[in-house]
Formats: sequence, structure tokens, C-alpha cells
Amino acid sequence: MPYETVAGTHELASRLGHSTAAVRAIADQRTFHVPAETLHDVEEIRKRIRHRADFNSSVSRLSSALAVDGSYVVERVRDGLPSVLYGFAQAAAAYLNLSILETQEAERFVDPYEIERAINTALVTLDLPVAGAYTREGVDIATSWREAIDQLFRTKKIEVNRLNQTLLELLFLLHGKPGGPASTVPVNCPTEDCSKDLPVPPAGVRCGACNIWLFPTDVLRIHEEVSEEGSNQTALGRLMSVVELLVLVGLATLLWEQSRNDLLPATLFIVDGPLAVYGPPAKLRGRALDYFQAMAATTPGVGPFVCGIEKSGTMVDYARQLARHDVLAPGDLLVCDEHIIARVTNATNARAYGKETYWGRKFVYRALDGRVVVPTVMPPSGAPYDVNGGQPDPSDYPTLAAILDVVDRTGSSMYVDGIIPVAAAHGKAAFPIGVGTDVLRLVATTRLGLNQTAHNSGLVP
Repeated sequence: MPYETVAGTHELASRLGHSTAAVRAIADQRTFHVPAETLHDVEEIRKRIRHRADFNSSVSRLSSALAVDGSYVVERVRDGLPSVLYGFAQAAAAYLNLSILETQEAERFVDPYEIERAINTALVTLDLPVAGAYTREGVDIATSWREAIDQLFRTKKIEVNRLNQTLLELLFLLHGKPGGPASTVPVNCPTEDCSKDLPVPPAGVRCGACNIWLFPTDVLRIHEEVSEEGSNQTALGRLMSVVELLVLVGLATLLWEQSRNDLLPATLFIVDGPLAVYGPPAKLRGRALDYFQAMAATTPGVGPFVCGIEKSGTMVDYARQLARHDVLAPGDLLVCDEHIIARVTNATNARAYGKETYWGRKFVYRALDGRVVVPTVMPPSGAPYDVNGGQPDPSDYPTLAAILDVVDRTGSSMYVDGIIPVAAAHGKAAFPIGVGTDVLRLVATTRLGLNQTAHNSGLVP
């Protein structure tokens, strides 16, 4: 029996409610290969498993964790004009004092005040027209994105304690070295078949060949992925990932400058997702690796401790299959060498996997409480992946033992296989649903001047 609504009519099922069941039924009749669905050569896999006890390290236990997470959303903001889309992105950092958190383990009931005291968060937000709307009249969508990103990077700041830098300043810092930002960044002119790797200072410069104005943020090349048609959500996701990386750079550098001998060697920096950069901005991968390895060379001990945590993807699916079949026991680490990568990705050239995108190496770990995580960890020198297979041996990652220890100590039941620092950052970065969407629409309408335009044109009374 259908429910009766307040209007007196009966509640009706969605016209598309059957679509998921129909697609799954069609897929079930097709034949295709899913690497994570079946396990072959289990004995070969077990040869690549090391136990947690093999990585006992002389490094002191870390006392804090700092996680970075981002979120983005694209909203239709003009009734009657569904092609007008506005994008919002934000990145959050959550600092977790592990010492305070662990005092609650012995308590019968968790003290919310102590949990609140253990976590501090910060947020940077961005918004821009992504499709169907432009920064000004007379420009195409690529130019609109270029102008918007440049303006955002000049005005948006990472403001945490003594850190007060714009995204543009952090971008130049990433292209330099800790304590010494670059004076220029290499930019490809957006004009087709024009100059490449032109040195562009923070103020920008004109291309000597075509006279177009070059922004330093053109180094990201995000504008290459946008189009006049579609929502451009992928490009917005790329922008969010870059901002996440810059937040990490800013916070790690702050500790490197202010507390290199104390807080930095005791803090784990966690990125939600792998240590990788995809798409047009992928050249930042090499910049990130060089930057943090330079920081490692000037940090006491084996720090800084940096890792990424993947929550989804083929490797995560494969890891959960290993745990489900007890191939991975609690405390076990799977070394993801060329053999495992070929098995999971179905790649024909697994040896060169990740060399263009990853600045950390993937491992699969089953925590002591049974959770399964896929961390990516940065080596202190050399590339994690290259044409010769990279560095799959855990002994090449001296920070690994301390990272696994934090994973064991910070299990969260809020999400499947979650850890508390990432959950805290996600809670800060996630966009609210419901009324939150209405607020985003209102912000976008105001930024674009659509309310005033509608009134002036007589479209609304």
C-alpha cells in the first residue's frame, strides 16, 4: 500500500527507480574480467606478505597526526538555464593530538570535551563558474577558468596559527625548496603550437611569441581539460587535488621552519587518497617528490612522515578480497611489486606503473583490529615507481613502521576501514546536503550577479 502524502495523493515510486536493477541484470549476462573478484596463485601472494613485527623501528611513536582532505560540488544555479553551473571546492586540515585521544581508551565512556580538545581543524574554500557562465564577456571557457584560478590563488590563503600564505605563494614554494620559493614557474603558452616552458613570475608575463597574457597558475594546465559543453567536474576535481597538495606543503613547511626538532619528527601527515597527481597538473608529482625529499634531507631522524590513504579503487577492492579470504591476517603487509600490480591493474607494462603520477609507493596493510588500508609512502630518496619497477621493498621506506603504528592506533568506525584523522578532515571538508545546497546556490547567484541581471531584464518581478 502506498503512503498518502499531505496533499492527499499517494506516494509514487521514482520513474527511474528500476534503472540500477536493470543495469545490473544486463551486466550479469555479460562476460568480463574483474581482477579483484577472484584470487589466483595465493601462494605467490603469500610470498610477498611481511608481518608488522618485521618493521619494528627505533623511531619513537608519533604523538600527532595531521590529515588533509578535500571535497567539491557543482550546482545548477539558474532556473530555466540548466547549463549554468557553478563549482565549489574546499580543502580541510585536521590536527589530531594522539596523546589526548589515547587517554580515552581507558575510560568507560568517551569524554566529548577531550575528543574536541584533541582535534583542531582549518578550512580553505574556493568557488568559480565552471560551465555556461564566465568571468567576463568576450572570453571562452578556458580563458575564464584561467582567470578565475589566477584570482583565487592570489586571494585565498592558508591561515593556521603562524601560517598565512596565499595559494600562489605555496605554488611557488612547491616549485622551489623548503625555505626557498622559486622565482618563476615553467608555463606552456595556451595558444596552440606556441612556446613551452616559459618562465613566468608571480605577477605574470606576456608571451613573447603571441602576446597573450600568461598567469603563473597556467603551470597547472587545468584549463586544458575544460570544455564549453558538460559540467567540467573533472577539472574542478583536479583543482581541489592541487589545493590539497598545497595545504600539505604549507603545513609541513610551517613545522619544518618552526619546530624541526620537536613537532615535525613527531607528526604524521596524511593525505586522503594516494600520494599522486593526475591529469594535466601531473608534473606536480615530481615537484612534490623533490620538495619533500629535500625536506627529509634536512629533518632530524627519518622524517617527515608523509603518507596517503586510499579509501576506494581497484587496489582497495583487491585488499578487501585478500582479507575476506584470510590471505592477509591482522598485522600483515602486502608488498605491491610488479607481480601484484600486474594482477590488480591487468596492465601489460606493470613495471612502469605509476611513474608519471605517483610520488609515493602503494602497500596493502591489514590493521591489528582487522581494518584494511592502502597507504602510499614516500621514499627518502629516489623514485617510488620508474621504468625499472621502482622501489617495492619496504626497507626502502624508513617511515613505514611509524605510519603503520598510527594506523593501528587510530581506527574509526565512522567509515569502513576508516582512521580518525582522515574522518575528522572529511567531516570538515564535506559539503552539507539539503539546506547546504540552497546556501551554495545563493552564493553562486550573488557572485554571478544573476539576481540583479534577472531583475534588470524583467525576467522576474
